[in-house]
Amino acid sequence: MSKRTILVTGGAGFIGSNLLHLLVPKYPDYHFVNLDKLTYAGNLANLREVENASNYTFVRGDITDPQFLVELFSRFDFDSIIHLAAESHVDRSISDPMSFIMTNIVGTVNLLNAARNHWDGAFDGKRFYHVSTDEVYGSLGDTGFFVEDTAYDPRSPYSASKASSDHLVRAYYHTYNLPVVLSNCSNNYGPYQFPEKLLPLFINNIKHNKPLPVYGDGKYTRDWLWVGDHASAIDTIFHQGKTGETYNIGGNNEWKNIDLIHELCKVMDELLGRAPGTSSELITYVKDRPGHDRRYAIDATKLKEELSWEPAVQAEEGLRMMAEWYLNNEEWLEQVTSGAYQNYYEEMYGKRV
Repeated sequence: MSKRTILVTGGAGFIGSNLLHLLVPKYPDYHFVNLDKLTYAGNLANLREVENASNYTFVRGDITDPQFLVELFSRFDFDSIIHLAAESHVDRSISDPMSFIMTNIVGTVNLLNAARNHWDGAFDGKRFYHVSTDEVYGSLGDTGFFVEDTAYDPRSPYSASKASSDHLVRAYYHTYNLPVVLSNCSNNYGPYQFPEKLLPLFINNIKHNKPLPVYGDGKYTRDWLWVGDHASAIDTIFHQGKTGETYNIGGNNEWKNIDLIHELCKVMDELLGRAPGTSSELITYVKDRPGHDRRYAIDATKLKEELSWEPAVQAEEGLRMMAEWYLNNEEWLEQVTSGAYQNYYEEMYGKRV
């Protein structure tokens, strides 16, 4: 198993790029092929640290194109897939559900078929790792936690599309014996996150003294997972996880949105040299979004007990590291918010979508 050729889908996105930052230098004998469509959330600037590595290759392509995948598998002869490519923003899924159905459901089926047909029953040493979300479980009350056998109850087009893809991956395991493993993670945060998501959006807004729009009463609760911890969990599950199993990945880091936002404001005031409380004055309550789940919380006991993994970063430390990263990478933030890299992509790879 020292020589492997691993397809990483969605590797130019937030989680995928952080994962490749970990894996490419850690496993020099592996060849990592990063397949990304380069939608608005895919950014090759996220991968400058590894783009020239001898064991890394980027390919632009679309998992909704089955013939392209057949040709890609023939070209690289993958023995493993880590599947992260997905449309992932709940608000966008409400306004445009079809793009989520195509990428998250049809794209996943295309990958499953490409792997099954290419491996043709020779599954020894093969692995299809599907990365998913805790949002498939629906909404919790004031108590309790999601565990691996919690019944699915998705509430948005995004979570429904991810739930569908999870079911299909498991179906291919049971029907075709495809060697799969799955994980469902809580809210990620950290470097290279596209600033449509809560924390990078608010960091950017605070910096420019813009309003901080908080849905509803702000008491929606999430478990926050540092993206570097998520990457290490994926590494652990990929190498040690049992075929056919699901592992929940959580940060042991449960916060009400409004409390987390106040903590972020406190950190930003310190880093920007502003008087305490200045950034909190930017908080503005706005109309709630449809189908907003009240609370998510992950129980990651299985991952701890079976594979000895635990998160290393808690929110107070993570918020500061994230804020410092965004403030120290103003050029990256300016590029992704202004579209300044658009001409580069079009010259190199054609028009983005």
